Amino acid sequence: MKKTFVSFAIIGLTVTSAGCNGINKSNEEMFHDNGNTINVNDREDLYNKDSWTKKGSQRGEDFGYVRHQKTPGGNVMPMKDMYSINREQVADTISKMSVAIPHVKDCATLVTDEEVLVSYVTDKTDKDGRFNVADQVKKTAMSVIPRWYHVYVTDDKALMRDVENLAKMDTDSQHVSDSIDNTISLMLQDSPQGREINNGENANGEMSSDYEMQDDDVHQINPDKIRKDNIMD
Repeated sequence: MKKTFVSFAIIGLTVTSAGCNGINKSNEEMFHDNGNTINVNDREDLYNKDSWTKKGSQRGEDFGYVRHQKTPGGNVMPMKDMYSINREQVADTISKMSVAIPHVKDCATLVTDEEVLVSYVTDKTDKDGRFNVADQVKKTAMSVIPRWYHVYVTDDKALMRDVENLAKMDTDSQHVSDSIDNTISLMLQDSPQGREINNGENANGEMSSDYEMQDDDVHQINPDKIRKDNIMD
């Protein structure tokens, strides 16, 4: 009886040891690549960041699921890698979705690091019609981008060229912030922006004055940038 008990004990220790080894190996695979990411769909590439490039129906069928854990050494992912978007792809998506809106015939979208500028052409000329189209275009853009972005829209055809010119710049371009601010000022001046998002945010997704804000949280119309043709009217 004692021999049988000892035999079972040895077998139990062997199984436990094998299980532990399996867990350790699993952990090694789990922390492969960037050290703290688990993706159940692709064990060879645990952070399957290029999965959206898959061709065929699978790209639209897969769910997106990623789980993060601290590594055994306690390393934390750098903040610069925490969240990023493909701005060109987002701009393409917003423009495509916007031209599908009734009464929108053309749309150009610029996505910066914190703003979205949408210039579109509509056949609506009355005040209410323009307002409703602006609201739809604005909400379409907001449905695509991260929540911290601010969205500005315009149906002024002349401003589409201004938005296009901004696209030739990047975040390191000289005076890029001033150029963006000036264009936004003209968009706010010339075009409806739709309805307020909620009680705490205006139509562009900016925090209202009831909340603590930074100086650049809200864009105001710059009187120095009012078009001369509007002054003459």
